[in-house]
Amino acid sequence: MASSMFWKVFSYYLPFFYANVFGISLVDTGILLLVTRIWDAVSDPMMGVVADRTKTRWGKYRPYLLWVAAPFSICGILLFTTPEWGYAAKLVWAYVTYILMMTVYTGINVPYGAMLGVITDNSAEKTVFSSYRMFFAYAGSFIALFAWDPLCSMFKDSFGFSLQSSWQFAMIVIAVCCFVLFLLCFSLTREKLTTVSTASLGSDIKALVTNKPWWLLNGASLCFNLFNTVRGATVAFFFADIIGGEQHIIIFTLSILFYSGLFLGVGEVANMVGVALAVPITNRFGKKPTFILVDALLIIFSVLFFTLSPASNAGLLLMLLLQVVISVLTGVMAPLVWSMYADVSDYSELKTSTASTGLIFSSASMAQKFGGAIGGAAVMWLLSGCGYVERNDSNAGLDIVQPDSAISCLWMLMTFIPAGVALLSLVIVWFYPLDTKEMNRIVNELHLRREAVTDGSVKAAETHIVEPD
Repeated sequence: MASSMFWKVFSYYLPFFYANVFGISLVDTGILLLVTRIWDAVSDPMMGVVADRTKTRWGKYRPYLLWVAAPFSICGILLFTTPEWGYAAKLVWAYVTYILMMTVYTGINVPYGAMLGVITDNSAEKTVFSSYRMFFAYAGSFIALFAWDPLCSMFKDSFGFSLQSSWQFAMIVIAVCCFVLFLLCFSLTREKLTTVSTASLGSDIKALVTNKPWWLLNGASLCFNLFNTVRGATVAFFFADIIGGEQHIIIFTLSILFYSGLFLGVGEVANMVGVALAVPITNRFGKKPTFILVDALLIIFSVLFFTLSPASNAGLLLMLLLQVVISVLTGVMAPLVWSMYADVSDYSELKTSTASTGLIFSSASMAQKFGGAIGGAAVMWLLSGCGYVERNDSNAGLDIVQPDSAISCLWMLMTFIPAGVALLSLVIVWFYPLDTKEMNRIVNELHLRREAVTDGSVKAAETHIVEPD
């Protein structure tokens, strides 16, 4: 819950914050998002290596939940703090605080993700545990996104804070919640398996870059996160300039304000439904076929979104319905990706005879952040190239009308561009070799090897893995 609360606020509101509250240009915002998240992605494997070699009485990965919880929350507050400085100094502040936040995020989230590899050695159970993880992640996202606009409005309208201070205090509320949640996660979890990274760092990296399933899953995962980031980062702009701030939807006789927080929050609830469906669907069809099916449906429904009109109540309701359907599908995908990384970790352990669980899972986080970096920067640059007019201090109070090119760009960012990304993901995962049959064989052989190591009979457990076609 804690990680996702911060991550979704960063992904969906930070680009809008920088352009319309903090006060830097779309081009500079795009460069900032790209540079900081590339650093964040590159630092993930470094953290994975460190976590793999950590030894404490609490385990390898779990202690980082305790150690990094406070810095995590403090950095989030600093990130949404707007100093009253000149443009250049503010830009430097933005770079420093964002890089610091992403570094701390890596420090806590990579070890947390790797915990899935030491809680169970059963491939099916990993999907179940991953589903629980993602269910509560989306619950946290729902709370943060649904409450964000009301929190900002409360501090601005009820307490008389400035626009910049209202965003900062909204983040203080979220940060306090995250701090408590991380401490609870530390106290209520345990590492059940003891994995040992016996190889050198060079050997670990060599094993990783020669791992074909790892490369393919990274590509598919990057596309999945690019899909989410492009749509998510566009929503605040889409509502500000296409839906408008005063639109209502009428359900039966109930009139409800149709704002970005509602749209995103409903999506998070639908994500939770998708997570709940992930286990029975993957048990029925298998992980790889489920991945392909979800990608195909995302393409179809993303294109359908383009046909809707925001000028009618029916059009707005259908937009909300398609948001629900698309979010259910991405909810199915989210635990599936993490479970597949756990399978890649088992494949790597059997192939190389050494466990690099943290390094493997850090690559999952790396793919997520590369997708976020590319997606967030692309949204800013495309809007800038299409003539989007920012709402900043220089035009405060003006009634801004966006040019047709910017409006068309917003529609493409919500529909055809994500559809194209989902198509690329489908093509990549088509070649992923670790299907159900192959994973059953790997798990059985790995189980025998671990039993032999426990008995002190390593030689009796020596096996040779054949690369899957």
